[in-house]
Amino acid sequence: MSLVPMVTLSHGAVMPRVGLGTSPMGDAEAERAVAEALEAGFRLVDTAEAYRNEVGVGRGLKGTPREELFVTSKFNKQWHSVDGVRTTLEASAERLGLEYLDLLLIHWPNPDQDRYVDAWRGLIELREAGLVRAIGTSNFKPSHLQRVIDETGVAPEVNQIQLSPLWTKQENRDFHAQHGIVTEAWSPIGKGSDLLERPVLLEIARAHGKTPAQVVLRWEVQLGVVPIPKSANRQRLEQNLALFDFELTDDEMAQLSALDGSGSVPADSDRFGH
Repeated sequence: MSLVPMVTLSHGAVMPRVGLGTSPMGDAEAERAVAEALEAGFRLVDTAEAYRNEVGVGRGLKGTPREELFVTSKFNKQWHSVDGVRTTLEASAERLGLEYLDLLLIHWPNPDQDRYVDAWRGLIELREAGLVRAIGTSNFKPSHLQRVIDETGVAPEVNQIQLSPLWTKQENRDFHAQHGIVTEAWSPIGKGSDLLERPVLLEIARAHGKTPAQVVLRWEVQLGVVPIPKSANRQRLEQNLALFDFELTDDEMAQLSALDGSGSVPADSDRFGH
């Protein structure tokens, strides 16, 4: 069993406070990484149709009791309709070898296509039918979230966004908190950036006897964010779970948050999506 603390989502499902991201792994690497992550104690595993690794993720899941797992996938814009969402769920579940998913997300809003509200209606129907335990969105801005809430009366349980000390997304997190939405962070340690070499982070890591990555993930946990770092390295997998035996001070939290806006510009979900 996992020793990771849990967060209860607004509809009652219980999700681990840290998980494994699997982009951009192929099937073979995903199978190995998921199996090792589960051995290390992970129980939340995140994949997506776009990653093309659901078959490998599913193989890696085998051997762990289903009721212990929290498996998330995400679907592309071609399925943004009520019927399309059911079709893509069935395809994802088959690739994963699962009878149901714990969490299904709209991967990007694709507002130029203007069908994400229909996709959200489809997700609501799937949850009501018991085919998914929880439903949510990915890369949605407050404006996108407000629209689905206004048009359906139902808020997502989770919104997965790019978030790290380089992009703290305070406005997004405030909106999420107001509507009972859990913030999940992809690229939580600033992949492709120099975040882990920043002097302020190195100093805090030395003070706690932790790695820079552990400090960043702990910063997210203390913000109430669920990080899903990607790793296929056993030592780093174990380190990414070892976040609950230390605590950052208010000053350390503020120092890390002060890095906001100092990374490269993230993808704009009003203009990018698949």
